[in-house]
Amino acid sequence: YFSAMSSQVRLKLLPSSRCLFDEPVQVKVAGLRSRQVVTMRARSTDDRGVVFSSLATYKANQNGEIHLDEEPSLSGSYVGVEPMGLLWSMKPDTLHKRFQKTNSLNPHVVRFSVHEEEGEGRMLAEATNERLLIGDGVSRIPVKEGNIRGVLFTPPGAGPFPAVLDLYTFGGGLSEKRASLLASRGFVVLTVALYGHDDMPKNIKEVHLDYFEESIEFLKRQNKVRAFEKYIGMISLSKSGDLALSVASYLPGVEATVWINGCSANTALPLYYKKSQILPALMFDVSRMIPSESGAYNIKYVTNDPLLEENKATLIPIEKAKGRFLFVVSEDDLNWDSKTYTEEMVERLKHHGKDNFESMCYPRAGHYLEPPYGPYCPSSFHSLAGKPVLWGGEPRSHAAAEVHLWKKIQEFFRANVSCDVTETRANL
Repeated sequence: YFSAMSSQVRLKLLPSSRCLFDEPVQVKVAGLRSRQVVTMRARSTDDRGVVFSSLATYKANQNGEIHLDEEPSLSGSYVGVEPMGLLWSMKPDTLHKRFQKTNSLNPHVVRFSVHEEEGEGRMLAEATNERLLIGDGVSRIPVKEGNIRGVLFTPPGAGPFPAVLDLYTFGGGLSEKRASLLASRGFVVLTVALYGHDDMPKNIKEVHLDYFEESIEFLKRQNKVRAFEKYIGMISLSKSGDLALSVASYLPGVEATVWINGCSANTALPLYYKKSQILPALMFDVSRMIPSESGAYNIKYVTNDPLLEENKATLIPIEKAKGRFLFVVSEDDLNWDSKTYTEEMVERLKHHGKDNFESMCYPRAGHYLEPPYGPYCPSSFHSLAGKPVLWGGEPRSHAAAEVHLWKKIQEFFRANVSCDVTETRANL
């Protein structure tokens, strides 16, 4: 009787089981007994082979159905009505692992399943969600030209499209996820590596602005980027935030900069241009690392204070920048005090009579604000610290911040990176 019943259970993903990584899906279960309690699970493996999973207990309605956008989870990885909770609450099977999706050609494949609540939790139904990092018709071209090492993403259609330079984070190598998703939303995006990718050195002792100047010129030459008075947008996160500020302050051609949880000073490595040092590096005091029970460290106060007299030379002169800024702050950023850095920058810009900025503040969000619906990461290995560190944030608030910010970033670039809007846009 039960096996006949369970074969009637259906798990549906709407509108389709294939979608872009940054799109929500509706998860629905039908064919259960009225008020039956079941466990829903999600499971995925990232590019490094780490398994991520989540589970939540649900009670079917009187019709034997569960709609994740209507019914609350009663227990498990999260509680309450969270339509995408099974995705953002996924945790790695080993501590301190960040979800790695570095190559845009590998979709994020999530297996959803429904299980009986009792005993071993026999599986009643399953469905696979293929979450693509690159939209239909978006071209992906690895770039190895001059000093530039990166990947160029171009939307389908004639364009012209607004162009964006994605500095992602400072870690060695390259991450394509954010760039490919932005291209899938109608931007020409170049994401570049700084070291550790292809034939680049594994470690660097200084950063050269010339590299970004070369990248901007390369981006402007692309035929789907509009032809007149070319300007570009720039998006950054963490250490690359200060690099983006320097590019916007010292180099022409950047119209709009998104700075996510960065610093207001040049950190870690001295900055050079035309072989001369233009900014020294703000350094760290590792004795201020605070261990936590999980084995990861709180490094929020490890970075030296850029406003102290001996560190002021590291401050980036953003008052010189011609373009607009979007400062994005997570109030629970444990990587460093990005909120104080933002307040300092806003004050300085106002002091110089500037109003070329807006800032967004997300309470209870952590350091790594990414495109939405990936697993929230509480802690992972930090290459500069050489240890696992805490990133901060509360999972639900962090996930909501990512959804809100992703829309905001696209609006900011559309409004501020000149593009001849009368031309056809990619129909995505």
